[in-house]
Amino acid sequence: MPHLYLVDGSGYIFRAYHRLPPLTNRHGEPVGAVYGYTTMLWKLADALHKADGPTHMAVILDASGESFRHGMYDAYKANRPPPPEDLVPQFPMIREATRAFSLPCIEETGLEADDLIASYARAALAQGWSVTIVSSDKDLMQLIQPGLDLLDTMNNRRLGDADVVEKFGVPPHQLGEVLALMGDSVDNVPGVPGIGPKTAAKLIQEHGDVEAVLAAAPGMKPGRLRDNLIEHADAARLSRELVRLKDDAALAQPLDALALKGIPEGPLRAFLEHHGFRSLLARLESVTDAVTPSGVSPALPDDPPCDHGAYETVLDPAALDRWIAEARAQGHVAIDTETDSRDAFHARLVGVSLALAPNRACYIPLGHGGGDLLGADFPAQIPLADALDRLRPLLADDSVMKIGHNLKFDMVVLARHGIAVRPFDDTILMSFDLDAGLGGHGMDELAETHLQHRCISFKDVTGSGKKALGFHQVDLATATRYAAEDADVTLRLWRRFSPRLAAEAATRVYQMVDRPLVPVIAAMERAGIKVDRARLAALSRDFAQSIAGIEADVFALAGQSFAIGSPKQLGEILFEKMGLKGGRRGKTGIYSTDVTELERLAGDGVEIARRVLDWRQLSKLKSTYTDALQDSISPEDGRVHTSYSLTGAQTGRLSSTEPNLQNIPIRTEVGRQIREAFVAEPGHVLLAADYSQIELRLAAHMADVPALKAAFAEGQDIHALTATELFGHVDRDTRGRAKTINFAILYGISRWGLAGRLGVTPDEAQAMIDRYFDRFPGISRYIADTLTSARACGYTTTLFGRKTHFPRLSSKNQAERQGSERAAINAPIQGTSADIIKRAMVRMQPALDAAGLSGVRMLLQVHDELVFEVPESDVEAASAVIRRVMESAAEPAVPLSVPLAVEIGHGPSWGAAH
Repeated sequence: MPHLYLVDGSGYIFRAYHRLPPLTNRHGEPVGAVYGYTTMLWKLADALHKADGPTHMAVILDASGESFRHGMYDAYKANRPPPPEDLVPQFPMIREATRAFSLPCIEETGLEADDLIASYARAALAQGWSVTIVSSDKDLMQLIQPGLDLLDTMNNRRLGDADVVEKFGVPPHQLGEVLALMGDSVDNVPGVPGIGPKTAAKLIQEHGDVEAVLAAAPGMKPGRLRDNLIEHADAARLSRELVRLKDDAALAQPLDALALKGIPEGPLRAFLEHHGFRSLLARLESVTDAVTPSGVSPALPDDPPCDHGAYETVLDPAALDRWIAEARAQGHVAIDTETDSRDAFHARLVGVSLALAPNRACYIPLGHGGGDLLGADFPAQIPLADALDRLRPLLADDSVMKIGHNLKFDMVVLARHGIAVRPFDDTILMSFDLDAGLGGHGMDELAETHLQHRCISFKDVTGSGKKALGFHQVDLATATRYAAEDADVTLRLWRRFSPRLAAEAATRVYQMVDRPLVPVIAAMERAGIKVDRARLAALSRDFAQSIAGIEADVFALAGQSFAIGSPKQLGEILFEKMGLKGGRRGKTGIYSTDVTELERLAGDGVEIARRVLDWRQLSKLKSTYTDALQDSISPEDGRVHTSYSLTGAQTGRLSSTEPNLQNIPIRTEVGRQIREAFVAEPGHVLLAADYSQIELRLAAHMADVPALKAAFAEGQDIHALTATELFGHVDRDTRGRAKTINFAILYGISRWGLAGRLGVTPDEAQAMIDRYFDRFPGISRYIADTLTSARACGYTTTLFGRKTHFPRLSSKNQAERQGSERAAINAPIQGTSADIIKRAMVRMQPALDAAGLSGVRMLLQVHDELVFEVPESDVEAASAVIRRVMESAAEPAVPLSVPLAVEIGHGPSWGAAH
């Protein structure tokens, strides 16, 4: 029997728009809604509900302009805001997407999409067809009847009579009566004042329809309800007509023209290539078995919707053994841990979830009980030690692939119980290596983007604010739905990302650089670094005194005291009381006092601006480091355990949080003092190994600049060489300027940016840039070639194949476009530098162990530097191994035409090691 699916296109569009972050295609056009709409429509048209799925389908859209309802009531929908500015240009592209699937895209001037859906539904039902409306819109629920249901794809459920009665208290054929009485503020349907859903439902249950309610009103009990029904009777009748769906409109296309004929490869390919939708192109390749330059893309799976009711709570050892045996037989299993804290080093293990196939997932509670737990205070669970003894061999079994999302966290947690996880795949890294720059890589966002599934949120399970529960206090049924879903979604993402790695040339960087680093980083986080609390406390006191002194200077210069940290008060002092020039107000009317504005004033000799900058820097260092680091010291071992992110920086650099150790000033005395508080254990020293000018060396290699390559090979002072080339002589001033130019050029700096750094005019800065490119033409060619390639492909690539996408390279917004250009120029160089130090980190411990130096521990990675804790007797031997590993880290995968150099120092503290 024919089964017609009518897709409420407008609902899809707005869901897609709000679901994804802003995206821009290679032409600079906003396409976030287009991408989301395309993935949702593809899933529905090609995969969803194939068992009883559509034989016919059409997408119904609202036409622009007014509908016939505006003739009834000119204020109809007057309250609706205009669509977002960046969504408007996507409407035509969404129509193109629909037609690329060879799906009819129907709209009619003067009618709303709901009217067209009602008309097509009535015609199909009259011919004995089944009808499914893909929407959860309440207005369309009026149409539900035998043979017709609604499909809510957001929650993966079908809506029928019972759902309408549950939600509105009346069956579908009376829903329009309820909607008329309650009105609709969004569509500006007036209704009757004071009547909400419950009152409207009660009135219709008692009287049947709006006219009967109005007829009965004079006899009702005196009061506001009676008076409003009498006074607003005409508004109620008007509202009934406004919410009534017109179901007798002429059909723009006959029903037979809506037959599904499969997805045509040509039009869809052209559409996807035009917008640069690479993941969808990979899926198309699998459908058509087309060979791409990177090889053949295996088919991406079409998984069923997540069924939370299918998940199992494992409460006895026999059931756990059954899951473990099935995982071993299958050869792969997704795993996730639940804890009582986001701090992996201190977190207590609450439970473990496993997934073997879509909807084949379980949760093993291990630490639930106490507090506000629903049911028994301590429900029956497998004892922690017993469960871990059973899981330990599985998680270390080399024949079973373990799959996780941000598996580093789980590794740190499980390592405290003596459990190693190997071998493994990590879907957060797969996503990063495939799509860096195209959005976030958190599980929830990836599930919506790639699976069209909205995950249960943590706060929906635990609550929020002061009444929030710990996860160990959540009842087991709820905990199972949440935790097993995490493992299920991770498995589904893995099934999509795995085939894309080879098809999109991401296997090399994933296998050789990022994945091997996960256990290395986990070990570093567990090791931590010792911090001298007393020294930090002394620094905090010193900083507090210095801050007070600066405040006194600022108040004296201002002629009054005020809140220096208040932009409003500072702006009024600078630009009103002191009458300084150049003040600019923001949208709120407050003067800008950002760092750029203060540096401009300081450059003009305004002393108060310079002192405010000093105050801000010292206050930030005190609050961020000398105060906060004391709170971060673990009471268990007196060490600070930072958390590293492998996906936090778009170019592939590591970042650290809680605490962030990447932003301690490098070249200032204050930064050195903070580093002095990081100390070695007795009998040990801290050893710092820092790549010397690695990005300049890589630029010389990647841009093929003979003069620079020769200088590095001969060990020359590269900044002195540049000073000679640009200024004809070397002194402290010209060398300093040359150093600024060397690094600034690699970041694609503009003439105005360089002028600001060097304190010269833009024309003078441009002349320096021109001389630089004249002396080193390879750099100019590298920049031009990089931008040309990035605009054509949408991404840049490191020497190890790491892609960084730049969707705003062709943006019509000049600031966005120029910012993307600067980032694209630097990304291959900075990304290659990141890849090299990661490879050094992966190789480091095996090399140290082979040299009999197992007592050496790698503790920190900060930009181009690695910090180790070394027994005093092993410093010389360790230095040699560390230098060798770091200097050869690119080989043999990427032979470099310039040597890498590493500077090594050591001492009782991190500061002394420099």
